[in-house]
Amino acid sequence: MTGRPDEPGRPGRGRFRLPAQPTGRDAECDRRRDRPDGAESGAARGEHTHGEHHGEPGLARPRPAVRRSSVRGQVLAALRTALVTGDLRPGEVYSAPVLAERFGVSATPVREAMQQLTLEGAVEVVPNRGFRVVERDARELAELAEVRALIEVPVMLRLARTVPAERWAELRPLAEATVRAASSGCRATYAESDRAFHGAVLRLAGNEQLVRIAEDLHRRAQWPLMGSVPGARGRAELVADAHEHTALLDALIAGDLEVVRQLVAEHFTGAA
Repeated sequence: MTGRPDEPGRPGRGRFRLPAQPTGRDAECDRRRDRPDGAESGAARGEHTHGEHHGEPGLARPRPAVRRSSVRGQVLAALRTALVTGDLRPGEVYSAPVLAERFGVSATPVREAMQQLTLEGAVEVVPNRGFRVVERDARELAELAEVRALIEVPVMLRLARTVPAERWAELRPLAEATVRAASSGCRATYAESDRAFHGAVLRLAGNEQLVRIAEDLHRRAQWPLMGSVPGARGRAELVADAHEHTALLDALIAGDLEVVRQLVAEHFTGAA
């Protein structure tokens, strides 16, 4: 698909063509993006301010209007999903008014959501133009994985010694949900379930500041790298990552500290 910037006085310009009905993984991701509550929807592609008119992929289809209740939160969730899927591409500049038009809301909640993403390090302000998606490289991803390991691994090992097996067993549905999400092949679906599982584990430590910091690092680690192809991380890789959750939970229930230590080390080494 080819997207073109909106032009004053030319209604309809900047809209992307509707594709053929998607199937398989693409259909699953589109269902998430099209949910009316906006909690899992993908962000509409904004204005491309570089003035290029060739070959840049947009979103699969125009999205339904976001409901007025909790508009800022819904837009923020949609933009976060778009970052994970690569619909908001690293290095590109997006205009809040154009994104707002695509969502069917005013520009204010979009700007507020973008400002939050600025605080999170996902985008940066480009004066008089909009917001540029930050470009990240493999080194930054490795650094994030290292910091996450430094924070989460000691906590998991401590919890492995103190939390009873029945408490770990209560997390089984979340671990299994990551496997189902990975099997869908939709990176956004998996990213959400992955954070939910890790967050539930860390909450057993009773430290909400730890949970918030770890979730922020985890979210940053899920953004695509500069030059990466959206969806490049295949279904098989996602499924393998998800099965590490169930294996870890089995080891925690069994109280096998050595296996827990090995699994958490491997999990963060391959984190993405």
